[in-house]
Amino acid sequence: MLTTVLATVVVLGVVIFVHELGHFLAAKAVGVGVPRFSIGFGSPTPLRFRRGETEYVLSWIPLGGYVKLASREEDAATAIEGGGGDAFPPERLFEHKPLWARFLVMSAGVLMNVVLAWVVFTTVAATGTSFEDPITRFAGADSTLLPSEAADLARVPLGTEILRINDDTVASWNDVIDAILDPTSQRLRFDFGQGVDPVIVRIPGSQTAARQRLALAVHNLRLARVGSVEPGSPAADFALRPGDEIVRVGPDTVRYWAEMVGLVRARPDSLVALTYVRDGAVDTTDLTLGAATERDPLTGAATRVGRLGVYPEAQLRSVKFSVPGAIIHGARETGAQARMVLVTVRQLVTRQVSVRDLAGPIGIGQLSGQAARAGIIPFLSFLAFISINLAILNILPIPVLDGGQLVFLLVEGLRGGRPLSLAVRLRLTQLGVLVLLLLVVLVMYNDILRVFGLR
Repeated sequence: MLTTVLATVVVLGVVIFVHELGHFLAAKAVGVGVPRFSIGFGSPTPLRFRRGETEYVLSWIPLGGYVKLASREEDAATAIEGGGGDAFPPERLFEHKPLWARFLVMSAGVLMNVVLAWVVFTTVAATGTSFEDPITRFAGADSTLLPSEAADLARVPLGTEILRINDDTVASWNDVIDAILDPTSQRLRFDFGQGVDPVIVRIPGSQTAARQRLALAVHNLRLARVGSVEPGSPAADFALRPGDEIVRVGPDTVRYWAEMVGLVRARPDSLVALTYVRDGAVDTTDLTLGAATERDPLTGAATRVGRLGVYPEAQLRSVKFSVPGAIIHGARETGAQARMVLVTVRQLVTRQVSVRDLAGPIGIGQLSGQAARAGIIPFLSFLAFISINLAILNILPIPVLDGGQLVFLLVEGLRGGRPLSLAVRLRLTQLGVLVLLLLVVLVMYNDILRVFGLR
């Protein structure tokens, strides 16, 4: 729980701070006064101080933040952010700046979130801490997850090499998963070695849920060899060691790691005979598997599964990038993540994805904790992903968000420098506040249902 809380604070704190810092720096650069810089909404907490013209505060409602710009135009956000234009001369007011300057200030937060994601992905690549799973031999597919359009994959022989997907060479299992989850592809063509016929899966990348099921269903031929044992687990109690290769669970033969995991998960709290190979010798031990409640990554349904407490032997290879290569890789990864989020937004609008799948602060917190427990690299990658999510959320044309304010500025430009009347902007911004509040209520409702296992 402590790890989850700390990870949530870091993820949300960093991405919100960076976003608001973008607005702050841009405002300062073009000479707009900034009476307040706040992390959180509502009344300020005692954690506040003033430096120069700006008051820096931590507010009570931790659902975002804001930079209050000097202005004498009151809008629907004034109740949240407070006033702050009276102490500044006219030339320091936001509404008195040229159109380009206001556009820069309003877009700077989104740009900073994108830059943060790019910096994180570039840094991870440059430090040589990016890893790939080099095993590209196909092991099998979980029939309970495999979409019907991909049924032919279940007939691919064990150990067949995947050579290409959509004519792109496959060099690692990471490439396989990236190709499956690519939202821009219209279908997937798998080309195999050993004379196996190609398989075409006719699932458009826009069908995110089906592509995710496919990614979870397929497995590579990773041996069921123990890399580490969790202390206090059934595996530790019965003295399994790193290097042991599990070859049978009960009466069922194990051919690869995912197959072993499936057999264990199907037997919570069960006494099983576990057969393994150690130093070339075969041995069998009877042990009682543990149990845990997990949530289906697609449906969120709670399921009781068996646990052994072992982790696979590391078979990853480090990916080395030159500095220019790391910069390019960071840009590509940022673009790929942004495309995935944009496709999801489009699917929400077209009702291809249910709003019930949206997660709020609690959901983000749970995922932050999982990423933190997985290691620094998964945690940093998750932070970058949330930063991209925040950027795209803020660019939506909802008046109270940055995107809505940018639309106002574009309309002003098209009208030859004549802005919409303050009354019209106030009405639209009030509508935007209502939409945003409804969205907050919806995601919090989704989070609560997931926490109590009702979804």
